[in-house]
Amino acid sequence: MAKQVLSAHVESLGGLKLSCRAREFEFLIDEPVSKGGTNEAMNPLEALLCSLGACKMMVGRFFYQTKQIKLKRMAVSVHGEIDSDRLSGKPGIKVGFSHIRTVYQVEADNTEEEIRAFIDFIEHHCPVKDTLVNCPSFETEVQID
Repeated sequence: MAKQVLSAHVESLGGLKLSCRAREFEFLIDEPVSKGGTNEAMNPLEALLCSLGACKMMVGRFFYQTKQIKLKRMAVSVHGEIDSDRLSGKPGIKVGFSHIRTVYQVEADNTEEEIRAFIDFIEHHCPVKDTLVNCPSFETEVQID
């Protein structure tokens, strides 16, 4: 399969509120009032956790039938642990998440072993998780207007 390039555009709406666009879709990002935002949307780290959980759910939805999972219901909760002193400038503190935990809630007419194998499949085929675990190369370009 040929390589595909996905694109996103993020623009400030004033203060800490941001407009995030990809294709014809848009959502907002903000920060809580305690961090200087207006608390009108989730923050970027929460959006990352949502993207990870959504990707895992999508993989599950794409493959549950081919994996013979008789799925009735599935939900994913994703929890990220982060040091609250990360932005204070203290040396040696990781800025991003230090631990991410996913909790699957699955209701299916399958054995526990079959469900665990299905979750293992999801964990190994989630593109967002793969991107986080196997960090891509990064390039930064600056355009000054």
